[in-house]
Amino acid sequence: MHVLEMESPIFSKNISSSSEEAVFLHEAPSTVLVNGEEGGDYPPVLGFEDVKNLFYIESVKLWAIAGPIAFNILCNYGINSFTNIFIGHIGDVELSAVAISLSVIANFSFGFLLGMSSALETLCGQAFGAGQIEMLGIYMQRSWIILTVACFSLMPLYIYSTPVLKLLGQRDDIADMAGAFSVQIIPQMFSLAINFSTQKFLQAQSKVGILAWVGIVALIIHIVVLYLFVSVFKWGTAGAAAAYDVSGWIISLAQVVYIVGWCQDAWKGLSLLALKEIWAFVKLSVASAVMLCLEIWYFMSIIVLTGHLEDPVLAVGSLSICMNLNGWEGMLFIGINAAVSVRVSNELGSGHPRAAKYSVYVTVAESLLIGIFSMVVIMATKNHFAILFTSSEKMQKAVADLAYLLAATLVLNSVQPVISGVAVGGGWQGLVAYINLTCYYLIGLPLGFLLGYKAKLGVQGIWMGMIFGTFLQTLVLCFIVWKTNWNDEVAQASERMRRWSGVGEECDLK
Repeated sequence: MHVLEMESPIFSKNISSSSEEAVFLHEAPSTVLVNGEEGGDYPPVLGFEDVKNLFYIESVKLWAIAGPIAFNILCNYGINSFTNIFIGHIGDVELSAVAISLSVIANFSFGFLLGMSSALETLCGQAFGAGQIEMLGIYMQRSWIILTVACFSLMPLYIYSTPVLKLLGQRDDIADMAGAFSVQIIPQMFSLAINFSTQKFLQAQSKVGILAWVGIVALIIHIVVLYLFVSVFKWGTAGAAAAYDVSGWIISLAQVVYIVGWCQDAWKGLSLLALKEIWAFVKLSVASAVMLCLEIWYFMSIIVLTGHLEDPVLAVGSLSICMNLNGWEGMLFIGINAAVSVRVSNELGSGHPRAAKYSVYVTVAESLLIGIFSMVVIMATKNHFAILFTSSEKMQKAVADLAYLLAATLVLNSVQPVISGVAVGGGWQGLVAYINLTCYYLIGLPLGFLLGYKAKLGVQGIWMGMIFGTFLQTLVLCFIVWKTNWNDEVAQASERMRRWSGVGEECDLK
């Protein structure tokens, strides 16, 4: 392995640091490697050349993780999209029923289980950074147990989805068909307990290339199985549900096979240690789930509020087009979110406070540039991009009127997921959950309601209120990150790993 040495201070072997910082550097060599596989903490950044080198090194590390994860997410999104496409050729009622089942029922459980698995992202990332490789398999098994139990608790939502959807105002025929489809995709929900846990296990070690391969293979298989079950065998929505279940378990089992066969340093087989500290793991998992779900449900609630305006068809239609574009950008930032979480947790576990801090700064800066670029594109095409979704001139005009709000949202959503990823990497889920609850539900939603209904601003008022909630949350999190003492975070990560590895009796949950 070759070390890249330069005259720039960031590559210098002579680190000038305070005695406090030196304690956390563990006297590791300060030489920075391009591939980041070994080496000590970063030395201080002393000039513009250091900044350029730092951006290059961190960008390589970031996108090596974020790229495959984002591609995997796109493939998973494609599984839902192709399911809707095949069902759409059966009938409009069937399409509406399946779309509602996937977007309301399945999306609810998806967000909750994904949030719970974020606890594993914190612990596996910090354990890997601390060199406690053997603990990754133990943590993953604990997550399997907890997420599987969570799936059983979510089953009533699937079983009784028909009355739930009718209560939300859906037509009886659509609600009945959506309820039947929801029951048929319960096996896919259980596959997520394995899928998400194995994903976080692999992400913590930056073994993300396999996720991209599994994602694209599963998407291809899903399309083939859909064609056979829906178009050839004519099994209708039941066939689509079966294909959905098969694809979900293919992804989960493929990742398990890879772990058992090719991750033997971190996987030592099934262990009874996975049953220890279950309750403490549950608390961190629930805090993670609440943090993420508060964000997901916040942006879902705007559709519900908009649906009660005077012209709901135009309002919901125009807003849905904007949210569709926001969703595509969001997939990229989910990958970046996971990547920065891995970077922060690994560096904290390794005892590298500067590397953790610098990785945050670089990621936020690059994400903000992507958000600004997206904003410019939207504003430059505000009168035209709706043509991709609708031929109605009235709808196109309504979308153009919302373009400036979409542009502002794209900028905010370029920073907010990164800070959330930092929170996961540092184990701050409980704190962020309280911040989300306050900014989103005590400020953003009430303000949106007042602007939309009382001030008669309609969908624009609702969206402006919610943007303010997001802006306030992002501002608070940015301030917290700015004031964070990364040396203290390293110490807390070290203590957390000591206790979670079984040395202590209690878990240090932040």
